[in-house]
Amino acid sequence: MSKYIQVITTTDSREAAKKIAETLVKGKIAACVQVSGPISSTYEWQGKIENTEEWYCVIKTRESLYGKVEEAIKAVHTYEVPEIIALPITAGNPAYLAWIDKVTFSTGSG
Repeated sequence: MSKYIQVITTTDSREAAKKIAETLVKGKIAACVQVSGPISSTYEWQGKIENTEEWYCVIKTRESLYGKVEEAIKAVHTYEVPEIIALPITAGNPAYLAWIDKVTFSTGSG
């Protein structure tokens, strides 16, 4: 797997997205969380088609911290089944990737 990943989640409010972002960055398990929105989401939930407004969080971290990131998101997320998806970062600015290492290094993982 890649040493670095982007983790994606969506939530129902800007405040909830900010809480996720602050939890991850303060906990030093993510170097950066970008929040954008509102976005429009259409999906099926409990047999109904839903159309909702959500906020999108893009989280930059190390692959070795994924479990901690997922756990932290679930602990503060407002959804019963939150979207939490990790994508590998296959290449990037070496200085930026080194910054991810520096910011998240104190967690002791990887």
